[in-house]
Amino acid sequence: MMSSETSIHASEFALKRLKKRHARERRFKLMGLSAIAVAVLALIWLLYSVVGTGYKAFYQYDMTIDVELTESVLDPTGARDPEALRRANYRKIVQDSLYKRFPSVTDRKAKRELFDVVSTSGAPNQIRQMVFQNPDLVGSSLILRVPTSDDVDQLLKGNIDRNVDESRRKISNQQIMWIDELVESGEIRSAFNTGFFTNTDSRDAELAGIGGAFIGSLMTLFVTALLAIPVGIGAAIWLDEFAPKNRFVDFIEININNLAAVPSIIFGVLGLAIFINFVGMPRSAPIVGGLVLGLRALPTIIIATRATLMAVPQSIRDGALSVGASHVQAVFHHKLPQAGPGILTGSIIAMAQALGETAPLLMIGMVAFLTETPKGITEPATVLPVQIYLWSGNAERAWVEKTSAAIMVLLLVLILMNGFAIWLRNRLEKRW
Repeated sequence: MMSSETSIHASEFALKRLKKRHARERRFKLMGLSAIAVAVLALIWLLYSVVGTGYKAFYQYDMTIDVELTESVLDPTGARDPEALRRANYRKIVQDSLYKRFPSVTDRKAKRELFDVVSTSGAPNQIRQMVFQNPDLVGSSLILRVPTSDDVDQLLKGNIDRNVDESRRKISNQQIMWIDELVESGEIRSAFNTGFFTNTDSRDAELAGIGGAFIGSLMTLFVTALLAIPVGIGAAIWLDEFAPKNRFVDFIEININNLAAVPSIIFGVLGLAIFINFVGMPRSAPIVGGLVLGLRALPTIIIATRATLMAVPQSIRDGALSVGASHVQAVFHHKLPQAGPGILTGSIIAMAQALGETAPLLMIGMVAFLTETPKGITEPATVLPVQIYLWSGNAERAWVEKTSAAIMVLLLVLILMNGFAIWLRNRLEKRW
């Protein structure tokens, strides 16, 4: 009998089928490894394209100028009236400083090109803020570092080819000569671009930053957490522990799972219709954005919380009930603490997903051009993803690196949030 079975399994037909099965397994493994390799290569290419462009935005070229805050220009009356100081001609102060540095420049066109070497709005505004805060500076001389124009910045970063014909670039040969002279003398040098993290949006690329958008993201995320986390956890506990088993509850559970797959822009339409058009809340405000993202995060938190609660052994609740605890006590004093790490992890991941949303916020008008940091959740604001969207539509080369740098910051925040959630889960999770 054994010899017969052995002969069957060792037959030529059986060996041929075994060889085909092994070949299929090898092809399947190869396909899996190929898919992983393609995904890794795509990720590397994405990171390379973003980081390779965006890292240049973290440093910026600025220029040292020696300015004279001439009283006859800034405050002819000597009254130091704040309104008069605010409306004073600070452009002339910067221009006079540049003309003094290059006294040979007398032609009108050349003077205009020389002034274009610095940021034509950033340099005067920097002096205006200093004088407005301290009017006693009027009449004195200062040595300041002011931002160069975005064209000069791009030239020195190698994004503008100085070897092409002058008619095909935004910087003239004369300007290149001045820039080279200023770089050689150390008057133009690169420095870490702190303004990228502290400034708000601007029409000028050299002045634009993510400070306002980052504050708006924090405010929006705060409102999102206030709504989504307690409501989501409470709904999950009720569905898992206290809800009766009937068709209505089954209908709710099915629709919660469906809502998790609904495109996020639908929640934006819902927020536009209810919170803005019906309730009358302000457009482009963090409170509205937080409510919309809170609705978007609710299904994720509910599903994650229910999965965590179901993973806790039933014996823990039964043990509490057997020693006289009520149902509520068994859930909140025994089962819920055991599920706490998983619930917290799911909530953090839901907040990270909300932070990266753009479409629903576009629907409620958080695309306004804002040059001031929001002071509260009812004031106009924007968020990082929307800021990236707005910058990506600008044509100038300087905006490309600003957009990529903002993407890097957003990715870093999301990675930190998800990494913290994973660390928290591994740190506090209990194996049953």
